[in-house]
Amino acid sequence: MFHVKQLKKGCDKMIYLDNAATSFPKPEEVYKAVDECFRVFGANPGRSGHKLALQAGRAIFNTREVICELFNIDNPMQIIFTSNATDSLNLAIKGILKKGDHVITSSMEHNSVLRPIKTLEEKGIENTIIKCDENGFIDVTEVEKSIRNNTRLIVMTHASNVTGTIMPIEEVGKIAKKYGVFFLVDAAQTAGVYDIDVKKMNIDLLAFPGHKGLMGPQGTGGLYIREGLNLKQMKEGGTGSKSESLLQPEIIPDKFESGTPNTPGIVGLGAGIKFILDKGIENIRKHEEELTDYMLKKLAEIKKVKVYGPQDAKKQASVISLNIGDLDSSEVSYALDQVFNIAVRSGLHCAPLAHKTIGTFEQGTVRFSIGYFNTKEDIDKAVEAIRKICKKTY
Repeated sequence: MFHVKQLKKGCDKMIYLDNAATSFPKPEEVYKAVDECFRVFGANPGRSGHKLALQAGRAIFNTREVICELFNIDNPMQIIFTSNATDSLNLAIKGILKKGDHVITSSMEHNSVLRPIKTLEEKGIENTIIKCDENGFIDVTEVEKSIRNNTRLIVMTHASNVTGTIMPIEEVGKIAKKYGVFFLVDAAQTAGVYDIDVKKMNIDLLAFPGHKGLMGPQGTGGLYIREGLNLKQMKEGGTGSKSESLLQPEIIPDKFESGTPNTPGIVGLGAGIKFILDKGIENIRKHEEELTDYMLKKLAEIKKVKVYGPQDAKKQASVISLNIGDLDSSEVSYALDQVFNIAVRSGLHCAPLAHKTIGTFEQGTVRFSIGYFNTKEDIDKAVEAIRKICKKTY
């Protein structure tokens, strides 16, 4: 166990390896876009006809357009802006399921999927949670076997936030289409880094955060809803449209976007996505894969370290979960922060079933998550810190 008195002065510059929680830093273009929105055209979009309101409305529409370009979506109005992926998942899950329905998901899901599904049991909505293997992989034949006559929805993460395990969403999408079941993908760990084509992958609903791989500000996210798919809204209120009616308008996106939007955040999100499109998503992915592969190989040389998940940069996102012997994961992350000035996340990562699946529910794991702005030097320092913790030489 580590104690405060053991801690030494860390390095001056923090090494940030917690990008699975929130990417940091952001591209300079994002900071500039948010600042400009606040200072130049920070009016309420869609509520007035003056120049500033119209400029704000155009800026929000521009973000819808770049999201469409990234995910191969035809109609920008099918993009619903939310506060985060959790909001998006709640809207999708609760908006589509009704009493008597059945939903299928996996044991590697985040609580943003599992908690809404478990809550819906009270309303007579059944669920099947398919157990993945110890590396987080799902058997797609089990998905097909689990489909019932009343199955309405399959919900699946694109990549685990605990092990990084990449799920076969294209295969699952084919199964969903075959049986006429709606398919919702949680792209919290992949949007902005991995190719997502809603048409090719038969995705009916795509939930994504703005503040992770898309490099936007916190408090932003979105939900793509396939045209023709009818969801119940989660709230009612002012939309700037159909103001003469006391009923919520049915037009999309207004139906789901009551209240003043986070215009600076959405504008910043648009700048983040433009940065990704400019750099090339394949180049961003290649950079993260190379650093992940490098770190995995370095960690394999340290006997006391146990790494979980695929341990293959081609089969996992840039998320590496590990433990050092029987040390508590929170103690290790505390030492990394206080002694070595390295930011990681420990514990259960809001995904208890995932930790039960890989056998770390009691201990948790120390999660290193690599981003586009990390360097090989960052990885070297992180691995060296782990070596020193193993040897208690710090």
